[in-house]
This record gives sequence, structure tokens and C-alpha cells, in this order.
Amino acid sequence: MYPFFFRTVLSKLDPEFAHHLAFDVIRALPKLRVSSAIRRRTEPTADLSVTALGLTFPTPFGVAAGFDKDGNAVIGLGLLGFGHVEVGTLTAHAQPGNPKPRLFRLVPDRAVVNRMGFNNGGAADAARRLSSVRRVANRPVLGVNIGKSRVVSVDNAIGDYLTSTRLLAPVADYLVVNVSSPNTPGLRGLQELEKLAPLLSAVKEEAGSTPLLVKIAPDLSDDEVVRIAELVVSLGLDGIIATNTTISREGLVTDRAVIDTAGAGGLSGAPLAERSLDVLRLIRGVVPDSLCVISVGGVFTAEDVAARLDAGATLVQGYSAFLYLGPLWARQINRGLSRLRAAA
Repeated sequence: MYPFFFRTVLSKLDPEFAHHLAFDVIRALPKLRVSSAIRRRTEPTADLSVTALGLTFPTPFGVAAGFDKDGNAVIGLGLLGFGHVEVGTLTAHAQPGNPKPRLFRLVPDRAVVNRMGFNNGGAADAARRLSSVRRVANRPVLGVNIGKSRVVSVDNAIGDYLTSTRLLAPVADYLVVNVSSPNTPGLRGLQELEKLAPLLSAVKEEAGSTPLLVKIAPDLSDDEVVRIAELVVSLGLDGIIATNTTISREGLVTDRAVIDTAGAGGLSGAPLAERSLDVLRLIRGVVPDSLCVISVGGVFTAEDVAARLDAGATLVQGYSAFLYLGPLWARQINRGLSRLRAAA
């Protein structure tokens, strides 16, 4: 049903407008009389529960940062069966993001290009909202992803991240330092070890007892991935999220004119799957089993999620396939995982 609806209706709409329409419905779900019935149909079975970061995740599958930028739909996403929701990316200063259009579908590749530019209402506004979210019973685990404000120079990035950390660490179940989006000028340069080490050290100290992870790009070399993983261990961080979107356009089958129209930005979806899995294996090869590694990129099916878990992922996130597979996606993943485990 949903694939037909996507082909005939949603695919004809501007992608960002279609996203907002779907988002508004998800946001409203907790207020509907049928919310309890929805939960009964989507709630993960007990066999999927995972303990990580000192937290209990009802399923290893969650929503990656980017879908719910300001934390407005956390409870609704939980009702759909996601075990955790990573909100953001949030910045210390509210910002509108890049000019529209800034979200594009590459349908033949089951991919998305975005250059949103961390559009969000700011850390202080989100902190007030998320404080209320944390008090809701049966909510999903709440991750908060923070990035550099566009108006702040790279040289002053640490202070900017610390402002967001002070506001958001107290309301987050875990906190993520995003240094890997391609849509904020200079941001990916913070992945260089001499810049990354002092940033992560400062945020870790400010975050206190809140588990801290860092999110990295797929476009790093293998050696860079290994060195960052080793840095994370040496600094005593709690985990790594691998990976963000890619700036590569290699191997795409979508018409070149469509790709050129989409222009610059981060590519996500199916084309990212192979590199994301490779990076996961690299990381898991050099970090202890106790370190939380969250795999994201190109996940569509329960089999995809199971492959990431088998390769050493602690948790798995998705986003782009949500746009293609619809609101029952998490339910399909969770039921598929349960079937796979029962058959093993």
C-alpha cells in the first residue's frame, strides 16, 4: 500500500514538503485516541531488548539524527516502534539552514541528497521541550546530536559545542558530537585528530555522566577511521556512530541530470550501505566489545539490520528508507528481526 502511495502521491511532492506532512502526522499520534492501539501493533517483542550505554533499548533499531531536528516527534516515533530517537542536529544558536530546495530524492538509487544545513530552533528551545519528553512513560531512548553553529568559526567551535552540551546533556539519555555533516562549512575539518581530541575532551568533561559518542563520516580513509576509533577509546568516550552522509556520487544509476540538479550535499540511502558496513568492521576491529558502536547508512530491511548486528554493531539506525517504506517501517524491521532470531 505505502509503495503505491509513494509512487502516486508523495513522489510528486517537493521532498521537504512531503517530509513535513508526514512529520506532522507522526507528531500528532500521541494525542489520538488510537495511540494505544497503535502501540500494541508496533511494540517490539521482549527478545529484541538491548542493554547499552547503561540504558535499556526495547529494540536495537532507532531513528538517526536528521528526521526529528528539534525533538517534536519523539513520542510519536516511539509509537511506530523505534527503540531510540536521536534528535538534532541541534546547535547553540537557532538557524534556518541552507536555502531551499535542499532535499532531493534519487529514486532509482533509493537514496536522498540533503544540504539542510542544521536547520533547528536552537539548543535552549530544544532543552525545554526534551525535559518534558523525558517525563513521558514508555518513551523511546532519547539521543541528542549536537553540531557547530554556522555563525561560529571553526576556531571557536569548542565553546559553541560546550554551550549546547550544558543545555542538552541534562535532558539526553546519550549525547552525540557531530563533526561529520558536509553541509556546514569547515565542520568536517574537526575530524582531524589535533582538532578532534580537544573538542571531545572538553565536551566529555562538560557532559558529566551523560554517555558521549562521536559521529564520523564515511569519506574518511580507513587509517583515519582507525585513528579516530583509537582516540575515542583513549579519551574514554562511550561510543561511535558510523556513518554520516557521503559526498561521493560514485556508482549511482539515477540520471546524471537529476543528480546534477540535486547538486551538493550529503548522500544517504542504499548507496551508502557497503561503505557503512566496511567502516563498522574497521571500528569493531580496534575497539573493545564494551564500546557502543551504532551503525547507520543504507539500512532498509530486517536482514540489513541483522547483518550490522552480526558485524558488531550494538545498535542500528535508519532514516532515508523511512521516506521510501513509510510509517510501518520500524514495525517491519522489528518483526523481521524476531523471525530471524526465532529461526536461528
